[in-house]
Amino acid sequence: MKDTVQIQPGHCSEIDPRRLFSVAREVIAAPTQPLIHQGARFLYVSKGEGTLLLQGRGYRLREGTLVAIMPWQISEVTEVSAPLTYYLIRYQLDAVNLALKSLCSIAQDDEELLSRIEAAPVVICGGRGAERIDSIVGLLQAEPEDSDGGHSSAYAISLIIELMILFCRQGQGKEGRASAAAGGRSEAALLRYIYTHLNEKLTITELSAMFYMSEGSIRKYIREVSGLSFFDLLAEMRVTRTMNFLLYTDFTLEEIAGILGYVDASHMSKVFAARMGTKAGEYRKTYQLISEQCGIRETRRAYDIVCSIYRNYAEKLTAESVAKEFGISRDELQRMLLCLVEKNFDSFLNYVRVQQACRLLTTTAATITSIAIEVGYNTVKSFTRNFLRFMVMTPSSYRKAAQGAKTLWTSTRGTATAGSLWNTA
Repeated sequence: MKDTVQIQPGHCSEIDPRRLFSVAREVIAAPTQPLIHQGARFLYVSKGEGTLLLQGRGYRLREGTLVAIMPWQISEVTEVSAPLTYYLIRYQLDAVNLALKSLCSIAQDDEELLSRIEAAPVVICGGRGAERIDSIVGLLQAEPEDSDGGHSSAYAISLIIELMILFCRQGQGKEGRASAAAGGRSEAALLRYIYTHLNEKLTITELSAMFYMSEGSIRKYIREVSGLSFFDLLAEMRVTRTMNFLLYTDFTLEEIAGILGYVDASHMSKVFAARMGTKAGEYRKTYQLISEQCGIRETRRAYDIVCSIYRNYAEKLTAESVAKEFGISRDELQRMLLCLVEKNFDSFLNYVRVQQACRLLTTTAATITSIAIEVGYNTVKSFTRNFLRFMVMTPSSYRKAAQGAKTLWTSTRGTATAGSLWNTA
């Protein structure tokens, strides 16, 4: 890849960063250059045919195709058989997601909506589903700037949530699933992975083990795609998410810094001011209206709960014990976690444990049994079951693959490819 990929802005409006959504009708008659999307969007095809490359996988586009693109994914129209006419719906994912999680069921066996959308990002709409999607697009187009005390924003959010739900329902039937072409570069998942793991203070070494790529290959890929160094890319991603947290939550600057992986609030303010030309606190005072209007404010207690789980993941934690510690009900605990980390208690706890196990598997010679106990599991069986769930391989296979890849990099300085699993937004 000789030229860097264009990075599209994260806001829905360049004029007003508070805008929750925007709708535009676009027509393309020829293939496009690759785009990195900082914000979430739906693309709804009303006419034409072509092929879309999304995260390295090809999908056919035709009338009724609905595409869901998540922040920091890469898309490219590679072929246009007949001029494509489509509606582009950009929306603020963090704001919509907070509202979504405050409304959704908190049952532990519920599959997260955003995870389902990301796993199958293209569907073919037909029948009543297509009619309703046409109606939603029309209603969003007609929705004016917010001038009625927040009701317009709340209505727009409800329409976008309905669009998400319809997206998943359309994809449930065999006729609604859009098949993807085989192959594709696993590197395409790298940017999205970094974006959804900003709070973990990632390093090139950790990414190298996760994606089975040499450290040099990761640096080269990031530079070729974005034109940025690894650390500049992290800063760009964090500033984008910082803006959303300032706009849509009531977290303090120190809490936001902790959530997004900054050293501290001072470090966050310096990075934010350098990129935006204004201090984080001043930006919040100027623009924070949406969270107050729509009633989708987060609570600091949710942040404290997440931090507590990160600190004490190896202990015998249960949803009931953590809820009791923070003086809330089990249902309230589940709802808070779904809002902040996209997972219920059991899913999040196991995810944290598995991530810690990955680090131990690649940096120590400890046995599988020892690692299972160290990260909080009573048996190797339960450890392996949860490891398979998140990493799609056994702990021993993961260690062997990482060791084999490391040996290959040392001897050939080449690059291996592999997939990566991430289930949250």
